[in-house]
Amino acid sequence: MMRALFPGRFQPPHWGHVYAIREILREVDEVIAAVGSAQFNYIAKDPFTAGERIWMLREALREGRVDLSRVIIVPIPNVENNLEWLGRVKSYVPPFHVVYTGNPFVALLFRQAGYEVRQQPLYRRDLYSSTRVRDLIIRRDPKWEELVPASVAAIIKQVGGEERLRIASLGEAEPHMW
Repeated sequence: MMRALFPGRFQPPHWGHVYAIREILREVDEVIAAVGSAQFNYIAKDPFTAGERIWMLREALREGRVDLSRVIIVPIPNVENNLEWLGRVKSYVPPFHVVYTGNPFVALLFRQAGYEVRQQPLYRRDLYSSTRVRDLIIRRDPKWEELVPASVAAIIKQVGGEERLRIASLGEAEPHMW
């Protein structure tokens, strides 16, 4: 059985992620979607919790008609030491044979650790990016909903994600400890 690792933050998942996982599954038996920076939330770069992102990604893949029996979704907390992060990834996920990433630094880490690394399949990267989705939400541009599956848009609205992201982008989401 050939299993692939596909790390990402999925903040939020969009149609490009669905496309990438669908295409990866053409080459391997299973894919592990590693939801990175799992401990971060309620900040402009990472507004959604790990649980929300897992929920959104699962529903996005279901909506995209991806066979969920071939997908494992695992949250991975970030650490500042990159070699420690690599070890953490390996301890949090089942064994894998190949890594799909568009991040050159992540590719370097996994190559040096002896893994085969492949460029993740890209679909209209100029249009589909989580950064773009977040920027459109902050600007109150309804076009963001066209970039994500309807299920993802519904979850973002259900959890108050639009307001959360707007407030976080103003720097007001920093918790105050009394």
